[in-house]
Amino acid sequence: PLDNEEETAAAKCTQTCLGELLSISDLECSLCIRMFFEPVTTPCGHTFCKECLERCLDHQPNCPLCKQSLREYLKAGSYSPTVLLQDIMLATFPAQLAERRELHQAEMAELSNLTKNIPIFVCTMSFPGIACPLHVFEPRYRLMIRRCQETGTRRFGMCIYENVKSFADYGCMLEIRQIKLLADGRSLVDTIGRRRFRVLRRGHRDGYNTADIEYLEDKKVAGEELQELQCLHESTYRLAQQFCEHGDLASRHILMQHGPLPEKEEDIQALADGPTWCWWLISILPLDPSYQLNLFSTTSLRARLTQLQRILSALLQQPP
Repeated sequence: PLDNEEETAAAKCTQTCLGELLSISDLECSLCIRMFFEPVTTPCGHTFCKECLERCLDHQPNCPLCKQSLREYLKAGSYSPTVLLQDIMLATFPAQLAERRELHQAEMAELSNLTKNIPIFVCTMSFPGIACPLHVFEPRYRLMIRRCQETGTRRFGMCIYENVKSFADYGCMLEIRQIKLLADGRSLVDTIGRRRFRVLRRGHRDGYNTADIEYLEDKKVAGEELQELQCLHESTYRLAQQFCEHGDLASRHILMQHGPLPEKEEDIQALADGPTWCWWLISILPLDPSYQLNLFSTTSLRARLTQLQRILSALLQQPP
Protein backbone atom coordinates (compact mmCIF):
# COMPACT_ATOMS: atom_id res chain seq x y z
CA PRO A 1 0.00 0.00 0.00
CA LEU A 2 1.10 3.59 -0.68
CA ASP A 3 2.12 5.72 2.29
CA ASN A 4 0.77 9.28 2.72
CA GLU A 5 3.66 10.94 0.87
CA GLU A 6 3.30 8.61 -2.11
CA GLU A 7 -0.50 9.21 -2.18
CA THR A 8 0.05 12.98 -2.20
CA ALA A 9 2.63 12.66 -4.96
CA ALA A 10 0.25 10.47 -7.01
CA ALA A 11 -2.59 13.00 -6.55
CA LYS A 12 -0.28 15.86 -7.65
CA CYS A 13 0.80 13.87 -10.68
CA THR A 14 -2.88 13.21 -11.62
CA GLN A 15 -3.67 16.90 -11.18
CA THR A 16 -0.68 17.94 -13.33
CA CYS A 17 -1.48 15.38 -16.06
CA LEU A 18 -5.19 16.30 -16.18
CA GLY A 19 -4.35 20.01 -15.96
CA GLU A 20 -2.14 19.70 -19.06
CA LEU A 21 -4.88 17.88 -20.98
CA LEU A 22 -7.82 20.05 -19.89
CA SER A 23 -8.57 23.76 -19.77
CA ILE A 24 -11.32 25.56 -17.83
CA SER A 25 -13.30 26.00 -21.06
CA ASP A 26 -13.60 22.18 -21.33
CA LEU A 27 -15.50 22.23 -18.03
CA GLU A 28 -17.90 25.05 -18.86
CA CYS A 29 -21.68 24.74 -19.06
CA SER A 30 -22.85 25.67 -22.57
CA LEU A 31 -25.85 27.50 -21.08
CA CYS A 32 -24.30 29.85 -18.48
CA ILE A 33 -20.72 29.79 -19.89
CA ARG A 34 -19.39 29.28 -16.36
CA MET A 35 -17.65 26.32 -14.76
CA PHE A 36 -20.12 23.48 -14.14
CA PHE A 37 -21.91 23.68 -10.81
CA GLU A 38 -23.67 20.45 -9.75
CA PRO A 39 -23.28 19.00 -13.29
CA VAL A 40 -25.99 16.62 -14.51
CA THR A 41 -25.99 14.56 -17.70
CA THR A 42 -29.16 13.99 -19.73
CA PRO A 43 -30.12 10.61 -21.29
CA CYS A 44 -28.97 12.01 -24.66
CA GLY A 45 -25.46 12.50 -23.21
CA HIS A 46 -25.23 16.30 -22.78
CA THR A 47 -24.06 17.87 -19.53
CA PHE A 48 -25.24 21.12 -17.93
CA CYS A 49 -25.36 22.76 -14.49
CA LYS A 50 -28.39 21.35 -12.66
CA GLU A 51 -29.95 24.83 -12.26
CA CYS A 52 -29.35 25.74 -15.94
CA LEU A 53 -31.06 22.55 -17.13
CA GLU A 54 -34.01 23.02 -14.75
CA ARG A 55 -34.56 26.54 -16.09
CA CYS A 56 -34.58 25.25 -19.69
CA LEU A 57 -37.02 22.46 -18.79
CA ASP A 58 -39.35 25.10 -17.26
CA HIS A 59 -39.95 26.30 -20.83
CA GLN A 60 -39.89 23.08 -22.87
CA PRO A 61 -39.09 19.41 -22.10
CA ASN A 62 -36.27 19.07 -24.67
CA CYS A 63 -32.49 18.95 -24.50
CA PRO A 64 -31.21 22.55 -25.00
CA LEU A 65 -28.52 21.27 -27.43
CA CYS A 66 -29.93 18.39 -29.52
CA LYS A 67 -33.65 19.05 -28.85
CA GLN A 68 -34.29 15.37 -27.97
CA SER A 69 -37.39 14.94 -25.79
CA LEU A 70 -36.63 14.83 -22.05
CA ARG A 71 -40.25 14.25 -20.94
CA GLU A 72 -39.43 10.97 -19.17
CA TYR A 73 -36.35 12.53 -17.55
CA LEU A 74 -38.47 15.48 -16.35
CA LYS A 75 -41.17 13.10 -15.09
CA ALA A 76 -38.60 11.21 -12.97
CA GLY A 77 -37.86 14.56 -11.26
CA SER A 78 -34.42 13.58 -9.94
CA TYR A 79 -31.21 14.95 -11.38
CA SER A 80 -28.26 12.85 -10.17
CA PRO A 81 -24.85 14.57 -10.29
CA THR A 82 -22.26 13.38 -12.80
CA VAL A 83 -19.80 12.09 -10.19
CA LEU A 84 -16.81 11.50 -12.48
CA LEU A 85 -16.98 15.05 -13.82
CA GLN A 86 -17.19 16.44 -10.27
CA ASP A 87 -14.11 14.40 -9.31
CA ILE A 88 -12.17 15.60 -12.38
CA MET A 89 -13.00 19.27 -11.61
CA LEU A 90 -11.97 18.82 -7.98
CA ALA A 91 -8.68 17.14 -9.00
CA THR A 92 -7.82 19.60 -11.78
CA PHE A 93 -9.12 23.03 -10.80
CA PRO A 94 -9.86 22.98 -7.05
CA ALA A 95 -9.40 26.76 -6.60
CA GLN A 96 -11.74 27.64 -9.49
CA LEU A 97 -14.32 25.11 -8.24
CA ALA A 98 -14.18 26.67 -4.74
CA GLU A 99 -14.65 30.12 -6.34
CA ARG A 100 -17.64 28.84 -8.35
CA ARG A 101 -19.17 27.40 -5.16
CA GLU A 102 -18.65 30.72 -3.31
CA LEU A 103 -20.35 32.59 -6.16
CA HIS A 104 -23.34 30.24 -5.93
CA GLN A 105 -23.51 30.65 -2.14
CA ALA A 106 -23.42 34.45 -2.51
CA GLU A 107 -26.33 34.26 -4.98
CA MET A 108 -28.28 32.05 -2.54
CA ALA A 109 -27.55 34.44 0.37
CA GLU A 110 -28.88 37.35 -1.71
CA LEU A 111 -32.05 35.36 -2.51
CA SER A 112 -32.51 34.51 1.20
CA ASN A 113 -33.15 38.11 2.30
CA LEU A 114 -36.75 38.44 3.52
CA THR A 115 -37.05 42.26 3.32
CA LYS A 116 -34.95 43.16 0.25
CA ASN A 117 -35.82 41.97 -3.28
CA ILE A 118 -38.27 39.36 -1.99
CA PRO A 119 -39.98 37.37 -4.79
CA ILE A 120 -43.57 38.43 -5.44
CA PHE A 121 -46.23 36.06 -6.81
CA VAL A 122 -48.87 38.27 -8.41
CA CYS A 123 -52.12 36.35 -8.16
CA THR A 124 -54.68 36.47 -5.35
CA MET A 125 -55.44 37.89 -1.90
CA SER A 126 -53.87 35.85 0.90
CA PHE A 127 -54.11 36.36 4.65
CA PRO A 128 -52.09 35.68 7.85
CA GLY A 129 -52.68 32.19 9.25
CA ILE A 130 -54.89 31.15 6.29
CA ALA A 131 -54.03 28.37 3.82
CA CYS A 132 -53.46 29.42 0.20
CA PRO A 133 -53.23 26.49 -2.30
CA LEU A 134 -51.51 27.35 -5.59
CA HIS A 135 -51.14 25.72 -9.00
CA VAL A 136 -47.72 26.75 -10.35
CA PHE A 137 -47.23 26.39 -14.11
CA GLU A 138 -45.59 29.58 -15.47
CA PRO A 139 -41.81 29.18 -16.03
CA ARG A 140 -40.98 32.31 -13.97
CA TYR A 141 -42.92 31.05 -10.95
CA ARG A 142 -41.52 27.52 -11.29
CA LEU A 143 -38.06 29.10 -10.98
CA MET A 144 -39.19 31.32 -8.08
CA ILE A 145 -40.64 28.39 -6.07
CA ARG A 146 -37.49 26.30 -6.67
CA ARG A 147 -35.34 29.14 -5.37
CA CYS A 148 -37.49 29.50 -2.25
CA GLN A 149 -36.89 25.79 -1.64
CA GLU A 150 -33.17 25.89 -2.40
CA THR A 151 -32.43 28.91 -0.17
CA GLY A 152 -34.34 27.26 2.69
CA THR A 153 -36.53 30.35 3.33
CA ARG A 154 -39.57 28.57 1.81
CA ARG A 155 -41.18 32.04 1.71
CA PHE A 156 -42.33 34.52 -0.92
CA GLY A 157 -44.73 37.46 -1.10
CA MET A 158 -48.25 37.30 -2.54
CA CYS A 159 -49.92 40.43 -3.95
CA ILE A 160 -52.94 41.04 -6.13
CA TYR A 161 -52.53 42.64 -9.56
CA GLU A 162 -53.02 46.38 -9.71
CA ASN A 163 -53.10 48.42 -12.89
CA VAL A 164 -50.15 50.76 -13.61
CA LYS A 165 -48.17 49.58 -10.51
CA SER A 166 -48.29 45.90 -11.68
CA PHE A 167 -49.09 44.76 -8.12
CA ALA A 168 -50.70 46.23 -4.99
CA ASP A 169 -48.91 48.20 -2.26
CA TYR A 170 -49.76 45.55 0.36
CA GLY A 171 -49.29 41.79 0.45
CA CYS A 172 -48.79 38.73 2.61
CA MET A 173 -45.70 36.54 3.04
CA LEU A 174 -46.55 32.93 2.25
CA GLU A 175 -44.69 29.93 3.63
CA ILE A 176 -44.46 26.73 1.56
CA ARG A 177 -45.72 23.76 3.60
CA GLN A 178 -45.73 21.10 0.90
CA ILE A 179 -45.08 20.74 -2.83
CA LYS A 180 -46.50 18.07 -5.11
CA LEU A 181 -44.51 17.95 -8.35
CA LEU A 182 -46.45 16.87 -11.44
CA ALA A 183 -44.88 14.81 -14.25
CA ASP A 184 -44.66 17.77 -16.66
CA GLY A 185 -42.87 20.09 -14.20
CA ARG A 186 -45.96 21.93 -12.94
CA SER A 187 -46.61 21.77 -9.20
CA LEU A 188 -49.37 22.00 -6.60
CA VAL A 189 -48.03 24.14 -3.77
CA ASP A 190 -49.65 24.19 -0.33
CA THR A 191 -48.82 27.48 1.41
CA ILE A 192 -49.98 29.34 4.51
CA GLY A 193 -50.08 33.11 5.12
CA ARG A 194 -47.55 34.52 7.59
CA ARG A 195 -46.94 38.29 7.94
CA ARG A 196 -48.53 41.27 6.20
CA PHE A 197 -46.20 43.74 4.50
CA ARG A 198 -46.14 47.07 2.71
CA VAL A 199 -44.22 47.47 -0.56
CA LEU A 200 -41.49 50.13 -0.43
CA ARG A 201 -39.84 49.53 -3.82
CA ARG A 202 -40.61 47.37 -6.84
CA GLY A 203 -38.12 45.42 -8.95
CA HIS A 204 -37.64 42.37 -11.23
CA ARG A 205 -35.48 39.26 -11.25
CA ASP A 206 -35.40 36.68 -14.05
CA GLY A 207 -38.94 37.44 -15.21
CA TYR A 208 -40.77 37.63 -11.87
CA ASN A 209 -41.52 40.68 -9.71
CA THR A 210 -39.59 41.51 -6.55
CA ALA A 211 -40.04 44.10 -3.79
CA ASP A 212 -38.33 45.72 -0.83
CA ILE A 213 -40.84 45.55 2.00
CA GLU A 214 -41.59 46.47 5.60
CA TYR A 215 -43.79 44.29 7.81
CA LEU A 216 -47.06 45.64 9.25
CA GLU A 217 -48.02 45.36 12.89
CA ASP A 218 -51.32 46.23 14.59
CA LYS A 219 -51.14 49.15 17.03
CA LYS A 220 -51.30 47.94 20.65
CA VAL A 221 -53.80 49.53 23.06
CA ALA A 222 -54.06 49.32 26.87
CA GLY A 223 -56.31 50.13 29.85
CA GLU A 224 -59.86 51.25 29.10
CA GLU A 225 -59.23 51.21 25.35
CA LEU A 226 -58.21 47.53 25.55
CA GLN A 227 -61.38 46.66 27.54
CA GLU A 228 -63.54 48.34 24.87
CA LEU A 229 -61.60 46.49 22.15
CA GLN A 230 -62.19 43.16 23.92
CA CYS A 231 -65.96 43.84 24.13
CA LEU A 232 -66.00 44.73 20.41
CA HIS A 233 -64.01 41.55 19.69
CA GLU A 234 -66.47 39.35 21.66
CA SER A 235 -69.58 40.82 20.01
CA THR A 236 -68.07 40.57 16.48
CA TYR A 237 -67.05 36.94 17.09
CA ARG A 238 -70.64 36.12 18.18
CA LEU A 239 -71.94 37.66 14.92
CA ALA A 240 -69.40 35.56 12.98
CA GLN A 241 -70.68 32.41 14.74
CA GLN A 242 -74.28 33.34 13.85
CA PHE A 243 -73.28 33.94 10.22
CA CYS A 244 -71.59 30.51 10.05
CA GLU A 245 -74.58 28.76 11.64
CA HIS A 246 -77.42 30.54 9.85
CA GLY A 247 -75.88 31.56 6.54
CA ASP A 248 -77.44 30.66 3.17
CA LEU A 249 -76.54 27.64 1.04
CA ALA A 250 -73.66 29.46 -0.69
CA SER A 251 -72.15 30.34 2.70
CA ARG A 252 -72.42 26.75 3.89
CA HIS A 253 -70.69 25.58 0.69
CA ILE A 254 -67.83 28.02 1.46
CA LEU A 255 -67.57 26.58 4.99
CA MET A 256 -67.22 23.07 3.56
CA GLN A 257 -64.24 24.32 1.48
CA HIS A 258 -62.55 26.45 4.15
CA GLY A 259 -63.32 24.50 7.31
CA PRO A 260 -64.90 25.86 10.52
CA LEU A 261 -64.49 29.32 12.04
CA PRO A 262 -61.15 29.33 13.94
CA GLU A 263 -61.20 29.50 17.74
CA LYS A 264 -60.67 32.85 19.47
CA GLU A 265 -57.13 33.66 20.64
CA GLU A 266 -56.67 34.12 24.41
CA ASP A 267 -54.75 37.38 23.89
CA ILE A 268 -56.25 39.40 21.05
CA GLN A 269 -53.05 41.48 20.71
CA ALA A 270 -50.57 38.56 20.82
CA LEU A 271 -50.11 38.35 17.04
CA ALA A 272 -48.66 41.20 14.97
CA ASP A 273 -51.55 40.81 12.51
CA GLY A 274 -54.33 40.38 15.10
CA PRO A 275 -56.69 37.41 15.56
CA THR A 276 -56.56 34.75 12.81
CA TRP A 277 -60.35 34.24 12.80
CA CYS A 278 -60.76 37.81 11.42
CA TRP A 279 -58.60 36.93 8.41
CA TRP A 280 -60.48 33.66 7.91
CA LEU A 281 -63.74 35.64 7.84
CA ILE A 282 -62.40 38.29 5.46
CA SER A 283 -61.21 35.50 3.13
CA ILE A 284 -64.66 33.86 2.90
CA LEU A 285 -66.98 36.89 2.90
CA PRO A 286 -68.31 38.06 -0.50
CA LEU A 287 -66.09 41.17 -0.60
CA ASP A 288 -64.48 43.01 -3.49
CA PRO A 289 -60.66 42.51 -3.53
CA SER A 290 -60.12 46.30 -3.24
CA TYR A 291 -62.27 46.33 -0.08
CA GLN A 292 -60.41 43.29 1.26
CA LEU A 293 -57.15 45.15 0.62
CA ASN A 294 -58.48 48.15 2.55
CA LEU A 295 -59.22 45.92 5.58
CA PHE A 296 -55.88 44.19 5.09
CA SER A 297 -53.79 47.36 5.18
CA THR A 298 -55.23 48.85 8.38
CA THR A 299 -53.10 48.47 11.50
CA SER A 300 -56.06 49.14 13.80
CA LEU A 301 -57.81 46.01 15.09
CA ARG A 302 -60.70 48.24 16.23
CA ALA A 303 -61.22 49.54 12.66
CA ARG A 304 -61.11 46.00 11.25
CA LEU A 305 -63.60 44.63 13.80
CA THR A 306 -65.95 47.62 13.34
CA GLN A 307 -66.06 47.02 9.56
CA LEU A 308 -66.60 43.26 10.05
CA GLN A 309 -69.43 43.92 12.50
CA ARG A 310 -71.12 46.23 9.97
CA ILE A 311 -70.76 43.67 7.13
CA LEU A 312 -71.99 40.73 9.24
CA SER A 313 -74.99 42.68 10.55
CA ALA A 314 -75.98 43.57 6.96
CA LEU A 315 -75.56 39.95 5.76
CA LEU A 316 -77.55 38.52 8.71
CA GLN A 317 -80.45 40.89 8.02
CA GLN A 318 -80.79 39.66 4.43
CA PRO A 319 -83.49 37.02 3.86
CA PRO A 320 -81.90 33.55 3.31
